[in-house]
Amino acid sequence: QVQLVESGGGLVQAGGSLRLSCAASGSIFSILSMGWYRQAPGKQRELVATILSGGNTNYADSVKGRFTISRDNAKNTVYLQMNSLKAEDTAVLYCNIRGTYYSGSHRTIFDSWGQGTQVTVSS
Repeated sequence: QVQLVESGGGLVQAGGSLRLSCAASGSIFSILSMGWYRQAPGKQRELVATILSGGNTNYADSVKGRFTISRDNAKNTVYLQMNSLKAEDTAVLYCNIRGTYYSGSHRTIFDSWGQGTQVTVSS
């Protein structure tokens, strides 16, 4: 099994910054992709940003130029630097990591989610 632990959410004023982190633990063999998603009250969960094993990144239009996703392969950790935050960024942020891990003598695909961290931006 692969567990994810998120940290870094909180309350910030509009225009401020927050940095989220999400660390994966377990018998990980490889990581294929890492990403952040968010869910605002009354809305569906949506993609914020992803980063692939080769380093390619993808961002939602609403966060381009303000958010930056990065990863530390040695620590199996993904980060989300959020700058110029707006009230409409208020949501629960979830990290998602996909890859393979050792299950006994076999390698098994995993698709794990973090517990969610609240980001609240006051206007």
